[in-house]
Amino acid sequence: MEIFDVSIPIRDGMLHYAGNPPVHVTRVSLLEAGDPVNVSELDMGAHSGTHVDAPDHFLAAGAGAEALPLEALIGPADVVDATAAVTALDLLTVRDLELPSRGSERILFKTRNSQLWNRDEFSRDFVRLDGEAAAYLVERGVKLLGIDYLSIGDAEAHRVLLGAGVVCVEGLDLRGIEPGSYELVCLPLKLVGSDGAPARAVLIRS
Repeated sequence: MEIFDVSIPIRDGMLHYAGNPPVHVTRVSLLEAGDPVNVSELDMGAHSGTHVDAPDHFLAAGAGAEALPLEALIGPADVVDATAAVTALDLLTVRDLELPSRGSERILFKTRNSQLWNRDEFSRDFVRLDGEAAAYLVERGVKLLGIDYLSIGDAEAHRVLLGAGVVCVEGLDLRGIEPGSYELVCLPLKLVGSDGAPARAVLIRS
């Protein structure tokens, strides 16, 4: 069995979506200073690094992160190679999607976004879904979608997906992952009332 950690490490000063809170990890208690223990303080937005969007992110009165369905976040998943997709405005359309069998319920898109993690600053030049592609995936019965940068799609895509109950995992690190079938385990923090939650995500291959 192989386990692949596809989570972005959380660190002080890491890149974050423009306009979102920056990430700060600060030691507030130090053994070196004579304190009995080391204690760190974490200050960051709910959409930092690898994270899961809650319906509340785009939908009025949408559910918070504590209600995200674990049955969608654990199970068979297909990593789809979309690295060759080149589209206007960097939007993945229905024509760009080469998907596995119709029964695939969890799809993770590996795009040219993966290379953006090699930079240490946020880039707006990233691939994401448009509303039409989102609606097509909903029609196919997909229950979870993931992508290798900090947003799954434009505003319309978010509303379509979250409105249909599709779980959106953003900020995956798929640089070392080959397209194919895996078992996904993605556990977001149980943040009550939050519009999203950081998560640890792994792919397992037997």
